[in-house]
Amino acid sequence: MGNDLNQAQARINALLDDNSFVELQSLVVARNTDFNLDAKKEPSDGVIIGHGLVDGTLVFVFSQNAEVLGGTIGEMHAKKILSLYDMALKVGAPVIGFIDCGGVRLQESFDALESLGAVIERAADVKGVIPQLICVAGQCGGGLSVLPAIADFTFMVDGASLFVNSPDTITGNDKDTSSAKFQFEEAGTVDMYGSLEEVVASMRQVISMIPNDIVEATDDLNRASEGLESKVSDAAAIATEIADNREFIELKAGYAKEMVTGLIKLDGVTIGVVGNREVDGEAYLSAIGCEKAADFVELCDMYEIPVLSITNVAAFKSCTCQEKRLPRALAQLSQRFVDASIPKINLITKQAYGSAYVLMNSKSLGADLVYAFENASVGAMEASKAARILSDNGTDAAAIEKDYAQLQDSALTAAAHGHIDRIVSTADARKYIIAGFEMFF
Repeated sequence: MGNDLNQAQARINALLDDNSFVELQSLVVARNTDFNLDAKKEPSDGVIIGHGLVDGTLVFVFSQNAEVLGGTIGEMHAKKILSLYDMALKVGAPVIGFIDCGGVRLQESFDALESLGAVIERAADVKGVIPQLICVAGQCGGGLSVLPAIADFTFMVDGASLFVNSPDTITGNDKDTSSAKFQFEEAGTVDMYGSLEEVVASMRQVISMIPNDIVEATDDLNRASEGLESKVSDAAAIATEIADNREFIELKAGYAKEMVTGLIKLDGVTIGVVGNREVDGEAYLSAIGCEKAADFVELCDMYEIPVLSITNVAAFKSCTCQEKRLPRALAQLSQRFVDASIPKINLITKQAYGSAYVLMNSKSLGADLVYAFENASVGAMEASKAARILSDNGTDAAAIEKDYAQLQDSALTAAAHGHIDRIVSTADARKYIIAGFEMFF
């Protein structure tokens, strides 16, 4: 392979089980001879492809190397990647890509452009059929930025760059819009970022969750959930406590922090978690939070991963920008919950008010089971706000608030009306959620 391929090979070696990688098509070179390209022919044509194992799971990997023809995409470079997708599709194994690319190969012009298009087409065509994990390990710009966005899971190494337009070409721009931090926190393109070692560890964690094979659990399915009373404001904290061995993989944690998405195992079964997190003491639905959740529910549905929603929401985020985007985002989230054919369980932890609650996987939207903690508040509106409206005729507001809280603002009332299937204690949350999902299996 030559020393100039060591970086690309090192990324593969860091990801895979020791001595498991088998390289394929290592002798492929560029066919084009324009602009003296034949004098620069390099074995592998700037991309290593092959298969290997991650904790015993078969995966197919490609890794670009910017030191060989700039890592640029040309006809043969692309054909190698396409052949990798074909092999992965035949056996139903994940495709993993390390991107470090200088763009399309100018010496091959239209052939290179069409080759890039062919790779994007293949990635889009197999989405939902075989899992795709893309790690931006170096440069990834222009049209190639579509590939990590199509991927089911996207990772980025600190110091790498991901962009459509280079930051210095954007008029008035004062941010490094190509940085991993920006893509993680503001663009929402990246699920996780860090050093190569940290990213590879995260990739191996995700691969352990997919494909959704049932594994023997090493945690007691009847284990009591500890301290959930103090964690009801954060779905991530609840997911961590109820998960097998308390392991929760949060995805896109830096983006739309008011909405939590991630993966856990419950009694050995992979479960997708989508839920609310209070921000500055407020529990709301935002446009970007709904879009983030909708994409995640769609991902779970594609790979037949059941969904647990953890609900604590009181309102919609309020501002002019939200009014522009929220209706479509809410429609997107609603559509994903309604369309999803996977088992769906909703757990109400603290409060579930108004139509914001309805859109968080309520029974009316198709939740198969709805659980709630005994002290959760469920209703059309907080009792104090309802009292102000109902007391306009001069009736005592304090008395109305007390009556409304008892009659219309409790999980017990919602359960009596059939909107909640079971009131569960915080200690028993793990046991009953596992039992609920196992009923569907």
